[in-house]
Amino acid sequence: MAEVAHPREVFTYEGGEGVERAWLDALERGRMHHAWLLTGPEGVGKATFAYRAARRLLGARPDPDYGPMGASPDDPVSRQVAARSHPDLMVLERAVEDGKLKKFIPIDQARRLPEFFSKSPSQAAWRVAIIDAADDMNPNAANAVLKTLEEPPERGVLFLVSHAPGRLLPTIRSRCRRLAFSGWDEARAAAFVVEHAGVNLEEGTRLARMAGGAPGRAVALAEAGALELDRLAHELLRKLPQTDDPALLALADGFRKADGPQRFELLFERLADQVHAMAVAPDQPTSAALDRWAAIWERLSSLPS
Repeated sequence: MAEVAHPREVFTYEGGEGVERAWLDALERGRMHHAWLLTGPEGVGKATFAYRAARRLLGARPDPDYGPMGASPDDPVSRQVAARSHPDLMVLERAVEDGKLKKFIPIDQARRLPEFFSKSPSQAAWRVAIIDAADDMNPNAANAVLKTLEEPPERGVLFLVSHAPGRLLPTIRSRCRRLAFSGWDEARAAAFVVEHAGVNLEEGTRLARMAGGAPGRAVALAEAGALELDRLAHELLRKLPQTDDPALLALADGFRKADGPQRFELLFERLADQVHAMAVAPDQPTSAALDRWAAIWERLSSLPS
């Protein structure tokens, strides 16, 4: 089973040399912007980059073995960041409550930013905040962050991770310098998944394709059981218009576990991808594909949750 490490615990980094050099150039030239908007598909290393940049600003000992912005994992700063105990680093992210991940970053977290940045760094040359992901902020939280951006802190840097920057307030986007991250080519992403998820090359290629070349997303899909759900989606579509009611009810029972909502959402993602593939296939009329999608959507949506 794949294990997805939190970005604060990741020290190796591949595929982001270009954005690393652009950011290091700003740092070395004394042109460090107060806010950086990190954009691109989920799972391409945006949060990993943010923590790498944070370590550099907080004074972790550089280690070129881990890339241009690499830091030694044994450095005290690196250990503090990994332990979430560095006094000059603040992270805003969705909280886990009763074993469930909240839908939004609440305003009370965002309201802590001005106070955090109003203080001088206690150990490092900078104070750093990471919002992972900025897309998860509710409107009130977004407005609270905007107030911080309108009054740039001295010796303070804010990193906003965003998978869908179009959802952010235009006034937030306009006050940030953007770094764009892109997915990898399929072969490279597949090799990464094989190495980190313990799957074979065929499975790694399927996962890389599902993730659109985002290596972290592909590994997360492996951990979530996406290959099995993809097979199940194929079977459900293949059997239409016939359905197996006992099998569907057994499927519904499987979604009652703690990770049920996430698995249910992933199943529909796999269904949507397969229906799209059917719709554009030369031997598959679009109307037939849409009819199948409508039928399975109606059946699954009516299942007890």
